[in-house]
Amino acid sequence: MKNIVKPHAKIDWDIINKFLEMKDVLSLSAVVSDAQERDNVMRHDIKPRTINKRIIGPALTVKLTPGDIVDCLAIFDVAEKGDIVVIDAFSESETSIWGGLMSGLSRAAGIVGAVIDGSVRDIDEARMLEFPIYSTYVSPRASHTAYSGRKEPIEINTPIVCGGIIVRPGDLVVADEIGVTIAPAEDLAEIYVRAKEQADKEEATRAEILKGATVAELLEKFGRI
Repeated sequence: MKNIVKPHAKIDWDIINKFLEMKDVLSLSAVVSDAQERDNVMRHDIKPRTINKRIIGPALTVKLTPGDIVDCLAIFDVAEKGDIVVIDAFSESETSIWGGLMSGLSRAAGIVGAVIDGSVRDIDEARMLEFPIYSTYVSPRASHTAYSGRKEPIEINTPIVCGGIIVRPGDLVVADEIGVTIAPAEDLAEIYVRAKEQADKEEATRAEILKGATVAELLEKFGRI
């Protein structure tokens, strides 16, 4: 079976940049989830494995084959600056599909991070490179690509499932120390408005708490805590 590599999704950077302007909002993955009525949150076991660095950007999706895990070097044929690589490795725990050289190549290509439902290795090297990786597992065992040379089959820029959530090419990825939230590309403008309102409301609520506001006062003023 040959690789299936589809063209890069068309990215609306105007709306992506609005989310990037929210990079300092506390608990951003939670805020973006709240803006979707708690939807599109990946499983809790996909955690930051290298550095504590928030990443925000469009998804470059990769689907591997269960029981036949190979390196996804083909991403560099289509990756664009600002992408976040999101990989469905079927929660494979013992064979790592991402290592230090992948982190270095990705950083050089302008990829801002990787989210992997599977295993990674060489997290010390990725930490040295300050390249953020979120994954389900960490394991020393490499894929067979380094030994066999085979890099097939892989699907790139097709819909995948990662962390229990459907991710389509170009969907927004928001990953931080709390977790990973996805926002569908077609709904980004609407989600941004709700997320910005939520973030502003939470900041105002924090200010009122510091002034000594009670729970009843906060509920009356903001409607939630």
